[in-house]
Amino acid sequence: MLIVFIRAVILYCVLILTVRLMGKRQIGELQPSELAVTILISNIATLPVENPETPLFTGLIPVLTLGSLDVLMSWLGMRYGRVRTVISGRPVVIISNGVIDQKQMKELRFTVDDLFEAVRGQGIFDISEVQFAIVETTGQVSVYPKYEYRNVTNGDMNISQKSDDPPVLVIEDGVLLENNLIASGADRKWLDKQLKSKKLDIKDIYLMTVSVGEKREISTLVKKER
Repeated sequence: MLIVFIRAVILYCVLILTVRLMGKRQIGELQPSELAVTILISNIATLPVENPETPLFTGLIPVLTLGSLDVLMSWLGMRYGRVRTVISGRPVVIISNGVIDQKQMKELRFTVDDLFEAVRGQGIFDISEVQFAIVETTGQVSVYPKYEYRNVTNGDMNISQKSDDPPVLVIEDGVLLENNLIASGADRKWLDKQLKSKKLDIKDIYLMTVSVGEKREISTLVKKER
């Protein structure tokens, strides 16, 4: 039983390392090749855990090989466009000026229900409001509304204001995030002064964010009694 536990821990660490090596996109936006590698890795990794008689390297070597192969194919795809097209395909336009391209829909085996579901997911319920809809290589559908149906922006209203970065999380569940504090442009002396004015200590705070900009503001959520 102890051997199985140790094997599981080792394989877990190797899998985390492999996924990190393959890049963050592997987690949220899978290309066909990445999906294939993920499925293979998940199946291979279970073999040494389920069967203690199976050598540990039987699982480690294929996992590392597949991860390295995916990195290599990604590099080739970045360097050679034709390789990228063969591995991942290319985006396909399925709606142009509110008109559905039935030929492309058929080639992609995309049903009308699939299309409406994807468009509704982006807040559009009428196909005639869509200027362009593109099926990305990940299978996601990107929708570009017609001009008259787009949201009004500050630029449309001629409202000008300096753009600032979003607030930075500096304290999480009583723990100070030093790197985030520095990234916000503040320092520990400034933070201590703010906490003192509120009669709070770091360990009392569940969440604190600091806005980035000339007018540095803080937002604080104090821990509740547990």
